[in-house]
Amino acid sequence: MADIEAARKDFQRIDTDGDGFITAAEFKTALAQGGDWNVTESVAEAIIKTRDINGDKMLSFDEFWAYLNK
Repeated sequence: MADIEAARKDFQRIDTDGDGFITAAEFKTALAQGGDWNVTESVAEAIIKTRDINGDKMLSFDEFWAYLNK
């Protein structure tokens, strides 16, 4: 099981506009900052889609946390 406090910090780091959701653009930026420069926004959208429970094309913290605990 993941550490929820560490997960919250990671989520907040990725959610650069602080609106409580991770968009494909924010996810792409976070991956690039982590050294993965080859991820396009389309790829980031596809990754989010696999983790997006409610289909809004964004990740809430609950969806982020659920994925970490799979």
